[in-house]
Amino acid sequence: MPSLSTLPVFIASSLALLMVPGPAVLFIVARSSSQGTRAGLVSVLGVHSASVVHVMAAVAGLSAVVVASAVAFTALKVVGGLYLIHLGIKSIRSARRLTAIAPPVVKPERRLFAEAFTVNLLNPKVAIFFLAFLPQFVTSARGPVWSQTLVLGLIYIALGLCSDGVYALLGSRIGSWFGGHVAKVRALRYAEGGILLGLGLLTLAVPHRRTTK
Repeated sequence: MPSLSTLPVFIASSLALLMVPGPAVLFIVARSSSQGTRAGLVSVLGVHSASVVHVMAAVAGLSAVVVASAVAFTALKVVGGLYLIHLGIKSIRSARRLTAIAPPVVKPERRLFAEAFTVNLLNPKVAIFFLAFLPQFVTSARGPVWSQTLVLGLIYIALGLCSDGVYALLGSRIGSWFGGHVAKVRALRYAEGGILLGLGLLTLAVPHRRTTK
């Protein structure tokens, strides 16, 4: 188990990082603003379910292998970046087809979850983050490194669920402000598409580094 004296510092550091909007937050806000609170919260669950996989991969040493391999790292970021770009293009196309105000068409929950899960799973920056951040709070004297890494990772994910849930509610509120006007709803859809396209391009631009600290 991590040191009890270390946990408050870890939690404070995690909250500070989570309060700064990153790619996952932008994705969640884009979804909740265009499709409502439920869509945003389902996206939060999808994002952090993928985070669980990243934590497990970090514990098992798989993330270190991917980050160290130029081929594996590049393949991951290309697939992840293109997937985000694909989602962005779909959002922009839906905006162009919008001709009248109607109740928002919310994607099935399974699809929303799967898209959010896939986006975060294929983001190499998430793997790098867990490899670089969690070891700073691990002490070999406290027991097996893998168990400490696992506990810290799950704590971070629990905090992320709460933090990103708030962002989902905020995004839904933003969406409600834009409701009732074709031009405003269309602009919101375009914004969602633009955010996803931007995130895709940023993912493609992530440089490969052989080591992380």
